[in-house]
Amino acid sequence: MPETLTILGLESSCDDTAAAIVRQSGDKPPEILASIVHGQNELHSAFGGVVPEIAARAHAEKLDYSVEEALTTSGLTLAEIDAIAVTAGPGLIGGVLSGVMCAKGLSAGLNIPLVGVNHLAGHALTPRLTDQATYPYLMLLVSGGHCQFLIAHGPERFSRLGGTIDDAPGEAFDKTARLLGLPQPGGPSVQAEAKYGDPKAHRFPRPLLDRPGCNMSFSGLKTALLRARDAVMAEHGGLPKQARADLCAGFQAAVVDVLAEKTRRALEVYLADTPSKPLLAVAGGVAANTAIRARLETVCADHSVTFTAPPLALCTDNAAMIAYAGLERFRSGAQDDMTLSARPRWPLDKTAPALLGSGKRGAKA
Repeated sequence: MPETLTILGLESSCDDTAAAIVRQSGDKPPEILASIVHGQNELHSAFGGVVPEIAARAHAEKLDYSVEEALTTSGLTLAEIDAIAVTAGPGLIGGVLSGVMCAKGLSAGLNIPLVGVNHLAGHALTPRLTDQATYPYLMLLVSGGHCQFLIAHGPERFSRLGGTIDDAPGEAFDKTARLLGLPQPGGPSVQAEAKYGDPKAHRFPRPLLDRPGCNMSFSGLKTALLRARDAVMAEHGGLPKQARADLCAGFQAAVVDVLAEKTRRALEVYLADTPSKPLLAVAGGVAANTAIRARLETVCADHSVTFTAPPLALCTDNAAMIAYAGLERFRSGAQDDMTLSARPRWPLDKTAPALLGSGKRGAKA
């Protein structure tokens, strides 16, 4: 194993086609030499959400160009890459498959190792990439498709303390935006509207706060917003701008309250093991929400726990996190071969009971 590792990462699990190159020398902080992300918002905007078939085709068209851009940006050649890391799941199967096949081709053509990466592990290990976080730390992974509290013990060892039993917050934000006629992606749109609204104009529920534990639910909150919107429209014969802002502010406040209280509970479990350097990290697309970040910082301050969140560009899907997660796996001696398969579902904590449905494809989380 060389002292310095240079890893090319590929990410295509949803609607962002990404390639990145990360390098690390020994125990020195890792460097992101290039991070290229091609979004697909324009392709899906007319449909109110991501269309899997359109996303998969766009990934197949963009992956090789993304790799070329990453190499050009970094000033490297393929001959200087030590291994290929690729998201092998979970995600939209067509997109994941596009990335895995591209990575296999590069691995075979260059005769270098292939490392499959769990997309969720990429998010969960981002604090190691950006802040050199030491194990164990508490991670709130909050994105469009997932929301869970994890204690990260190592690159492939995670303990789940709780998670959403239905919609993830990002999914709820997207659905809220659609209900209110706001553009996708919904998170930024709802947050922008909420700035001008009164969070107390509507009293939305805070699901599962009356129950112990760290599990969450956001589906009922979305339904409550739908009913509140219908009541406003019946009263005004439409949806006035201020009323829409008030709905966004109330919805966002409810999400923030739930995440803050559940984080407090997760911290109590985590701190019971007296970690030497207690740390809460938040990652995933919804981690870009400034209101959520601010409240989580307050919760951490109350418990004398360090809070960290990645730069906004590393909150959403990107290949730098995949390259780094692959680097950690590879350095520990793990790698894959041409039998690596694309997986639509892939829980990080395989010992925890399924929160979301199982079936032929396995547990989602």
